[in-house]
Amino acid sequence: MKISTEHDKGVTIIAFEGSLDTNTAPDAQAQLIGLVEGGATKVLVDFVSLDYISSAGIGVVLATAKKLSPVGGSLRLCGLNETVSQVFEITGLDRVFQIFKDRRQALTGF
Repeated sequence: MKISTEHDKGVTIIAFEGSLDTNTAPDAQAQLIGLVEGGATKVLVDFVSLDYISSAGIGVVLATAKKLSPVGGSLRLCGLNETVSQVFEITGLDRVFQIFKDRRQALTGF
């Protein structure tokens, strides 16, 4: 899995490419938690190039949201393909997270 990070108007954007599963979740979690511990409070996870997410990947997203909560932070998701979107729908997390079609929409009003 490839992980890239960039910043746009005070929002930290992290993009995943490939699969977010048991093998890649520890690296993804280290990256995300590191960003929050480094002071990021507005985090956008861009899944546009993510092919697959497992329960371990969902755990990474949940852990990040939990880490952001005490500091008044916000986590948004965007670019979910049909497969990834179904995982969020089946788990009910599509009602927990703010999910946007694309990065432009997600950044609006962040």
